[in-house]
Parts: sequence; structure tokens; C-alpha cells
Amino acid sequence: MTDRRALSGTVVRLVADDDREWVRRFLHERWGSAEMAVHGTVHRPAELPGFVAVREGEPLALLTYEEADAGCEIVGLDSLRPGRGVGSALLGRAEATARRAGRRRLWLVTTNDHLTALRFYQKRGFVLVALDRDAVTRARRLKLEIPLVGDDGIPLRDELDLETTRSATLGPHAREDHR
Repeated sequence: MTDRRALSGTVVRLVADDDREWVRRFLHERWGSAEMAVHGTVHRPAELPGFVAVREGEPLALLTYEEADAGCEIVGLDSLRPGRGVGSALLGRAEATARRAGRRRLWLVTTNDHLTALRFYQKRGFVLVALDRDAVTRARRLKLEIPLVGDDGIPLRDELDLETTRSATLGPHAREDHR
């Protein structure tokens, strides 16, 4: 559930051209690289559309996405302040943007070690639709920075696909009052 008090004073806006260098630095600091390897494809989130949550001039969180005929793929979502509703607000904006563009399917890929992400997305209506065994092992050929061990000491090896096809909003998280 979104804590409205935590969101007070937080602005969610489109990533602007002026943000691109910050996005690269943010990703490099948080993920070890400005590139992401998913399903054998290298993504460059700093070049993609997205949303940034800003409070008092400081970026708090980032969501990047890529549109496709079948829907909209969330390429990355990362928050410096987890558990305060900022990621939910970004996810809501992405869902609303996809819906306005006539795209009902919203999907993403996470990894087997990222239990926090699995919990976060499932609480917001996403379901697990595929597991690509050893996909991360193969992705290391494209992105050498991917560690062998992930969150909580779990060996990092599989990609998990989650999606939602709801035509309605993702509950209170998708409200568009988070400008």
C-alpha cells in the first residue's frame, strides 16, 4: 500500500534529456553498468523513455520502459527509498501510459535472487509466466559485470518473466496525481 505521507512532496515526471547522464551514473552505481542484459538482448536504459521520482530536487527512483506492439516492457525499476510508495507511483505511471497508448500487457523480467521484486510485483497484480533457466549464466557473455551471487547469497542464474494484462489500473498505485 502506498504511504501518501511518504509521497508528499515527491514529483513523478518523465525522464528528460537533461536526466540521461544521471540515469547512466545511477545505473552504474546501482547495477554495475549502464547496460542491462535480458533474454539475450542488451538494453541501454538511459536511452529509453521512463519516469523519475524527485523530492526536493533529488532523484529518488527510476523506471525505464520499452514499448512494443504486444504491450510495454518495464526494463528497470529501482528506488533509493524502498517501501515508501515511490516505486508503486512509478509503476502506476507506466501502467497508465501503456493503457493510454492502447497497450494492455505490461511485463518485466527479474532474476531468481530478487525476492523483494517478486513480492513487490505480485502484490501489484503481476503473475509469473515463465522461468528461463540459466538465462543469467548466458547473459554474462554479454555483460561481464553480472555477479555470480545475488541478493541474500542466492546464486544468480535464472530470469523470471512477470506480466499483468489488466485493463484497469493497478489499484491505488496507478493514480495519476503523482505528477
